[in-house]
Amino acid sequence: MTTHLFPNDPLALLFDPTAPLPTIVQGITGRMGRKHAALMRAYGTEIVGGTAPAGSKSADLKEVDGNPVFRSCAEAVKATGAVASVAMVPPFEVLAAISEAVAGGIKLIVTVTEGMPVADAIRARALVQAAGARWVGASTPGVAVPGRTKLGFIPSVSLQPGSVGVIAKSGTLSYETNHRLVDCGLGQSVWIGVGGDACKGTRFAEVLPFFNADPRTKQIVLVGEIGGSEEEEFAQALIDTQCTKPTFAVIAGHGAREGVVMGHAGAVVHGNTGTFDAKKRALEGAGARVFASVDDLIKAMLAAH
Repeated sequence: MTTHLFPNDPLALLFDPTAPLPTIVQGITGRMGRKHAALMRAYGTEIVGGTAPAGSKSADLKEVDGNPVFRSCAEAVKATGAVASVAMVPPFEVLAAISEAVAGGIKLIVTVTEGMPVADAIRARALVQAAGARWVGASTPGVAVPGRTKLGFIPSVSLQPGSVGVIAKSGTLSYETNHRLVDCGLGQSVWIGVGGDACKGTRFAEVLPFFNADPRTKQIVLVGEIGGSEEEEFAQALIDTQCTKPTFAVIAGHGAREGVVMGHAGAVVHGNTGTFDAKKRALEGAGARVFASVDDLIKAMLAAH
């Protein structure tokens, strides 16, 4: 099992179908926390409780929709054995939520909030790495193992057990891509949204070794976009790991005009670095097939399947 190949990386929990994933929701007493805790639980995620922000009006609540509310992540871990958390908190509280999760013993932390300050993200990444934990975010729709669990607000209609490993920056584009995979009967083995921020907890290249080692994953799909260097890093990782699994990529932003502000903090082009053509060259040089539209990607995957 993949877990045995990566015994010290909590991301392996998503790739081992026998690994339990008891999960808490940080901010479960808030409107979004409460809503998505219920949706995740309805999908099958093992939601075992949550926490309320310290000092908030809801800090004294004992339960929310049958989920126990704890005063801290440490208390939640002690009572439930939770190994994962989904943080539903405002941007300036994400770092504190990650710090509390790490201090409490949480190993896999997913933060969905957009607008996390860059300085906070830099500190959070260093903190998580020092603790041997794994952070997915910020600004991610979450992660999912179809038919088993989803952590975040990934739409259930875009999930179906299958053999395609998916990693994505864009939430919306990944929803469309994955919905099309479901419609075609392909489905996903694991779906990981790394988020669109420049500084984040998990990058494309860090996920590749797991997909490469996962026996359920037969094809890999990267949903990228112009800006930053993650796609180029992933291309180098394809070469370094000697990955032989068919890899497909759709890169958003091919028609973006110069000077137009993009929606993601990481979608910044510097000179020729981060352009569609630069990413296409790097990925194709590593053996991947690159497309500018989801339609073309799906057609190629069906033809190769």
